[in-house]
Amino acid sequence: MLDFFMALDQKLILGQAFAILNELGLEGLTLRRLAARLGVQAPAIYWHFKGKQELLDKMATQVFREAVHEAPPFDENLPWQDWARSYCLGLRKTLLRYREGAKMFSGTYLTDAELYAPMDASLRKLTSAGLSLRQSVVGLSTLYSFTVGFVIEEQATALAQAERDPKYDLAHRNARIDKEKHPLAHAAGSVMFTDHNTSFLEGVNVIIAGIASLQALPQPV
Repeated sequence: MLDFFMALDQKLILGQAFAILNELGLEGLTLRRLAARLGVQAPAIYWHFKGKQELLDKMATQVFREAVHEAPPFDENLPWQDWARSYCLGLRKTLLRYREGAKMFSGTYLTDAELYAPMDASLRKLTSAGLSLRQSVVGLSTLYSFTVGFVIEEQATALAQAERDPKYDLAHRNARIDKEKHPLAHAAGSVMFTDHNTSFLEGVNVIIAGIASLQALPQPV
């Protein structure tokens, strides 16, 4: 029995877990469905993962590892602003690869301690630019949180649009808003519902400008 459980390795389980995620979304990913897909009973899955959250932690760790591996080589001479844009664009690209990838990714726990090396390098990039460690952590966390949050919304609305949900149709939205009473809210739809790539980069640039403003502040003693 022990040999049977061990033969079902984590790589195989994760492969099927991502397949279910892409087909059915996060709610559709259950350990029972995963076991059925693998042709085993649930105890075989529990041998490797105590529950769904532990499975999600491992999946998120794999996604983060993909983002790190696909990022450009770390260049110490690259201005931190350019590095920050590259970091956010790469993370977004990786999260978009999976259905509800950002929702799955958020709130998870890194299971591979080796992935703290790129975090250390990222913080070093910011501290080398003159930011304190605290400012660097806050800046990096803000870039990360914006990227994950943006993609959660992006993927949620994209799924609704794909399913022909009228609530996320621009024409339907515009018809509901009194253009005379709320002209700016009416006009905002064209920004909110179109060209996510531009909106994302503009948001990243707003955060970068905020981080840059910290460089002019006196450093805490």
